[in-house]
Amino acid sequence: MTVSTTQKTEALFRDDFYLSTCEGRVIDVLEDGGIVLDRTCFYATSGGQPGDLGFLERSDGSRIEIAITRTGATKDVIVHVPSEEQARLEVGEDIVAHIDWPRRYKLMRMHTACHLLSVVCPYPITGAAVGEDESRVDFDMSETIDKDAVTAKMMALVRENHPITLRWITDDELLANPDIVKSKNVRPPVGLGRVSLVCIGEDAAIDSQPCGGTHVSETQEVGDIHIAKIEKKGKENRRFRIRFGPPETAA
Repeated sequence: MTVSTTQKTEALFRDDFYLSTCEGRVIDVLEDGGIVLDRTCFYATSGGQPGDLGFLERSDGSRIEIAITRTGATKDVIVHVPSEEQARLEVGEDIVAHIDWPRRYKLMRMHTACHLLSVVCPYPITGAAVGEDESRVDFDMSETIDKDAVTAKMMALVRENHPITLRWITDDELLANPDIVKSKNVRPPVGLGRVSLVCIGEDAAIDSQPCGGTHVSETQEVGDIHIAKIEKKGKENRRFRIRFGPPETAA
């Protein structure tokens, strides 16, 4: 049975990227089996970052494996879509949500690496996709640039271990300052009343940009990364592929 609700999901990950488990209550079960909780630590797919995987633990200890996390009818509703052949939860049921933490942490490191790349290459971003082992960022640029030089500059930022913090601004403040958005095609998540600014360095000395994804708390947590390839995707578009590990271990 599908239960209609106007309740919203409290997205705990927005204030604590390191929260890997939380208690919640089922407030809706959709026709496709998607589960809406009153609160969750699961990140929903958006802005180039995939949603979290993991499981919901029932009071009897059994698990509902989650295959994808997405937003619902609005961005403040988060839907946990179970894998096939999972038991169906009931509205009102209390559960404990557990994300796949090793996977999430890799995505946090990778997403942060994409921000560092945007510092080293200060061009408009035309597209991006965050992955567990490789990410890509597309820039509106025609210049020729050496991938090893870019890697060296990114790793310098990693080793300097700059703090990474969040600062919240209102939707109106963002609309009044459109130049802080680096992406040409993907707009920050507005409509929730506030937008998070990801700030790198003391007093955002290195970078500050609106982003709704998850990130690590200091640049050294990113670890070894390198630019594996720079591809020409048009006269004025370059695609950078970021991978973990030093260049000599690249496949």
